[in-house]
Amino acid sequence: MKRMTPIALATLALAGLLLAGCSSTNPADASGSSSGSKTIAFLMPCSTCADRFESKDKPYFIEAVHKLDPSIKVIAENAQGSESTQINQAESALTNGASVIVASPYTAKAGATIVNKARADKAAVIAYDGMIDGAVPDAYISFQNEKVGELQGKYIVDHASKGGTVAMINGDITSAPGLAFKQGAHQSLDPAFTDGSLVLGYESDTPGFDGSKAQASMEQALTKLNNKVDAVLVPNDGMATPVIAALTAQQLNGKVIVTGQDATDPGLTNILEGNQSMTVYKSIRDEANAAAKLAVALAHGDKNAVKQQTTTTVKNDVGSVPAILLDPVVVDKSNIADTVIKDGFTTWANICVGAAKAQCPSN
Repeated sequence: MKRMTPIALATLALAGLLLAGCSSTNPADASGSSSGSKTIAFLMPCSTCADRFESKDKPYFIEAVHKLDPSIKVIAENAQGSESTQINQAESALTNGASVIVASPYTAKAGATIVNKARADKAAVIAYDGMIDGAVPDAYISFQNEKVGELQGKYIVDHASKGGTVAMINGDITSAPGLAFKQGAHQSLDPAFTDGSLVLGYESDTPGFDGSKAQASMEQALTKLNNKVDAVLVPNDGMATPVIAALTAQQLNGKVIVTGQDATDPGLTNILEGNQSMTVYKSIRDEANAAAKLAVALAHGDKNAVKQQTTTTVKNDVGSVPAILLDPVVVDKSNIADTVIKDGFTTWANICVGAAKAQCPSN
């Protein structure tokens, strides 16, 4: 074999360097070009809103994205109750190549700012779980949030004694879901308040869905009403637990109807113990899967994806938004087995703890 001269070797090395410079190592390829990996951002509002975002939505969404396209990078961030933080996280995601942002807005203002910044960067925005106001996102994927409140309010109407007193410890109404929960609850309860079959004894809103604030409000309600409370409208399980603590301090736990949402393990345990009456179950996996399917299609430049995958439209304060709306389900002690257990959402082992063990099938 003929040996190469030093000049030939140098020429070959230079050619290799030039070829390397033409390879797909340019950071711009990570922004979602057809020759490189795509990036999707998943922006959560807070942990106090509901622990589901970190424990269920985030892993379900990432899993669903990677089943559709393992090469896609998912940037998952939690604003932890800060509007400015969520906006900064969106800006950072866009800077790092996100072509699609799936955002559960902490506030309407944050959501609108995210949409406007994404538009400037030619990125798509999917409003997730809570609607964005002040701008029109590309799509909205959620449950019928007003229906959640309606179901909670209807449960109280159906189960409270006639003439009973209701306390409403609402969530954070600066967030789109929190406002929808409250509006839905009033749709069910207001007719009963009007005709006197129920009495609204106390009502407050809870910034950040903060459990400690919810407990303080419940304590204030009990003081104002001299402990004469028949039902408490609570928007989610995370707030229901501290509300139950306030009732327990007055030996009222198990004697007062308490609503909830998210079918959390602690909430289901409270239901088995008899301290919480119901929760509203939303198949978060279905919600995350729907969001992932649309986000991946948009990341791949499918211009027909929104039209093909959405099933209805909803209005925000600016215009109409293509939407996928899933149905929530009431869960109480009678149907835990047929809903959250059957769906694999949780297990008896997870919820049958402490005093709840005596209420479980194996006991």
